Amino acid sequence: MIYVFLAKGFEEIEALAPVDCLRRAGKQVITVGIGGKVVEGAHGIPVTADITEEEVVFDKTLEMVVLPGGMPGTLNLGQNETVQKALQFADEQGKWIAAICAAPSVLGRAGLLKGKKAVVYPGFEREMGGAKISHDTLCVDGKIITAKGAGVAVEFGLKLVECLLGKEVRKSLAEKMICKK
Repeated sequence: MIYVFLAKGFEEIEALAPVDCLRRAGKQVITVGIGGKVVEGAHGIPVTADITEEEVVFDKTLEMVVLPGGMPGTLNLGQNETVQKALQFADEQGKWIAAICAAPSVLGRAGLLKGKKAVVYPGFEREMGGAKISHDTLCVDGKIITAKGAGVAVEFGLKLVECLLGKEVRKSLAEKMICKK
């Protein structure tokens, strides 16, 4: 099971492209609405989440936690107790944690990036909690996956698929989606 957290002001493409890629690959993805089931994105697009934060369960079936960026979505994620618990649980259990755009700053403030190579949307570097800032558009260090912004949302989604299911599954999915291999 994969949780993708949606807070008011999230970047729609950064949330939905990874959800789409992961579901196409056969993974169980559950979108979690912070503050309610219908969450409005940064560009005014309302998205109906699968569950609300009150329904989140932390158990061994959790494989990954995903945080999309966007403003004020990133700030809202960073201030949410359920998101913080999810990050802590995933970290303690050795599960994957992924964040894109400004959302890696949430990981930095949670102390999850110290000494790790990571990327973040320009201007948020000081909030990365001791990360080794990369100039790549996407980074994987241990079980942490970070990406720079909306322009790499599909690539980010494909990397999540690769990390969970392997390079061949990623390659096959990318071909079906007419993406770069």
